Amino acid sequence: MIWAKEETLSRDEIEKIQLERLKKTVKRVYEKVPAYRAKMEEAGVTPEDIVTLKDIQKLPFTTKQDMRDNYPYGLFTVPKKELRRIHASSGTTGKPTVVGYTDHDLDIWKECVARLAVAGGATDEDVAQICFGYGMFTGALGLHNGLEKVGATIVPSSTGNTEKQLMYMKDFGTTLLVATPSYAMRIAEVAQQIGIDIKKDLQIKTLLLGSELMTEAMRKELYKVWGEDVNLTQNYGMSELIGPGVSGECLELNGMHINEDHFIAEVIDPNTGEVLAPGEKGELVVTCITKEALPLIRYRTRDITRLMYEPCACGRTTARMENLSGRTDDMLKIRGVNVFPSQIEEVLINTDGIGPNYEIVVERKDHSDILTVKVEVAAEGMMDSYAALEELEDKIKKKLHMMLGLDCKIQLVSPNTLQRFEGKAKRVTDLRKDGI
Repeated sequence: MIWAKEETLSRDEIEKIQLERLKKTVKRVYEKVPAYRAKMEEAGVTPEDIVTLKDIQKLPFTTKQDMRDNYPYGLFTVPKKELRRIHASSGTTGKPTVVGYTDHDLDIWKECVARLAVAGGATDEDVAQICFGYGMFTGALGLHNGLEKVGATIVPSSTGNTEKQLMYMKDFGTTLLVATPSYAMRIAEVAQQIGIDIKKDLQIKTLLLGSELMTEAMRKELYKVWGEDVNLTQNYGMSELIGPGVSGECLELNGMHINEDHFIAEVIDPNTGEVLAPGEKGELVVTCITKEALPLIRYRTRDITRLMYEPCACGRTTARMENLSGRTDDMLKIRGVNVFPSQIEEVLINTDGIGPNYEIVVERKDHSDILTVKVEVAAEGMMDSYAALEELEDKIKKKLHMMLGLDCKIQLVSPNTLQRFEGKAKRVTDLRKDGI
């Protein structure tokens, strides 16, 4: 099922809409946001210079630092009395990034999420359990309102108390689960521990996953525990842009369809800022062209992907972004080698004898970087066999060296030893910044 006709427009029709809305948005921020006007004047560009879509490249980038520098309302184009909701990031590394929504913005948000939910298999017959944390985080309310628009029944169970989550799923007949990939794995793990057969005792047909990167290796693991016949898709967004609703996979699993009548996507070389050709991998940059309160221009997401414009077998004609390879700010530089956590995850999940939970620890000793990967063995009994542990450790070391091109330490631990996550998983601990 396709939710909206805008998902099937021709390329010419899409670009016509984008250009019209881009011009209005650029004029809006130039006139109403002093910080934007100053950036544009410094770049030597005015709203009148935006004549074609390609002219978007004349506009300066916006970054998370711009949002922090103008905290809390400095980039908003409307007075506070026109806001209907405010969300914010956790602010763990400084001031949070603050986002706001007018009535118009909330309507757009619901529409964008509804499209992607339907693309992922959601229907008005679903009982949808939202296992995202409700609060300042945009994920829970974003999916909640979008799925309500589709007509689904919502179970706003939030996070925590996984046994009770499973009770709700069983008793309420939940058919659709919203969660992070790591929490979906945790739910399956707890179900096994308390004697619930997910495939027989529950009615889950669809998993709408987001908020953290899901590798294809992790998708395979999720299929193993939830069933090969479930609809298992991921969707993409970030609070700065709107929340969830920027893009999402359809059931063809051929990249994430972008809501192009609301967002213009570019991919750039993260080092030079040069716009790359379709199909080339780089950093995703997104411009919001329908938001009222906070229409960000050329926002650098730090996410690594590539764009694909060929029509999809599902019937949608919107551009698709390849599932993320990682983030430029997640990349670790280990002894001169660029390492992404997703590369390590791919190796671990494709190795027999270990579980899907892991932790990456980076330290500096004697002026040299030390990379340690902690991972759980699949069975407790293996911990009693030194020979089996040594063989498994050696296998993982060799596979990681082949993938990364460097040596690392492997620390095998007992099952259920490493921390579990109900929200976004924190897999990396980098102690180098602490001088350790």
